[in-house]
Amino acid sequence: MKAILLSETHQPVQFVDAPTPTPGPGEVLIALRAAALNHRDVFIQQGLYPGIKLPVILGSDGAGVIAGIGAGVDPVWRGQEVIINCSQNWGPNPRFYGSEFKIFGMPDNGTFAEYVTVPAKYIHPKPTHLTFEQAAALPLAGVTAWRALMTRAGLHETESKSSENVLITGIGGGAALFALQFAVKSGANVWVTSGSAEKLAKAKELGANGGVNYREPDWAKTLMTETGGGRTGYFDVIIDSAGGAGFSKLIDVAAPGGRIAIFGGTTGNLTDIAPPKVFFKQLSILGSTMGTEREFADMISFVNRKRLVPVIDEIMELAEAETALRRMDEGKQFGKIVLRIGG
Repeated sequence: MKAILLSETHQPVQFVDAPTPTPGPGEVLIALRAAALNHRDVFIQQGLYPGIKLPVILGSDGAGVIAGIGAGVDPVWRGQEVIINCSQNWGPNPRFYGSEFKIFGMPDNGTFAEYVTVPAKYIHPKPTHLTFEQAAALPLAGVTAWRALMTRAGLHETESKSSENVLITGIGGGAALFALQFAVKSGANVWVTSGSAEKLAKAKELGANGGVNYREPDWAKTLMTETGGGRTGYFDVIIDSAGGAGFSKLIDVAAPGGRIAIFGGTTGNLTDIAPPKVFFKQLSILGSTMGTEREFADMISFVNRKRLVPVIDEIMELAEAETALRRMDEGKQFGKIVLRIGG
């Protein structure tokens, strides 16, 4: 089979011939039709991810057709169109993953290949309203956004006019866009931040009420003026993946009793946080990452019920994986970058 192999960090990936895997007991063999990139793939290539084991076929997200089954797997799966839950071995505690937790695609060989084997308990039927490319965009970013927004920050679906106000920072990446889509489909009033006027405009097309450019020195004041938040803050839920010095402004714009969920730290450590602003406002600051098997299933159910379609930035061929990785590294994408495979 053809595959994308990373042999050394700080080196381009290679388009190679690799042995087609054989499903073991409890596993399925998937003929992949599409795989999506995540920043995790870039971080592994750059040597910036813990526990790197090479060589490895990269890729956590994938969708395809069951081409073979191992012992003990229900034969009904053969020929079914599926997506892969890449959040594996979470463990018994839903509040925190256990010591055996892993993300698919390193140390295990991942989805940047024509075939992959996966434990059958981590496959789900592909939503019928999605193409393989759209379905492949869902797993890692989707479950990350779902846990942060719905589980940790506790957003609930509502038809009421008094729905909650949500702020999502750094719109354009996969998880932030899923958080936007999940919040809009849940009936929330959603605002976003970005360093790009073009991305702010695209977010509004997806249902955001508005947004501000975080490159402006007084963006928080602008946001409060536009939303009517005044001095007390406006946002019941804030989803952040940047951290850094700007996090203190999120505390300013949070409404009393607000919940701030953070799942990334791309701009560095949290600084200049005034504790009284946190405790007098009764704020909850919540760390989050990936999700449980139940959360993944709930996310897929929501996608099916709401007919949600992931945002795709660009579709490339498997052989173009290195070009795709460089596009992701530039951070200019709006939505998921997807590799088309076979078919």
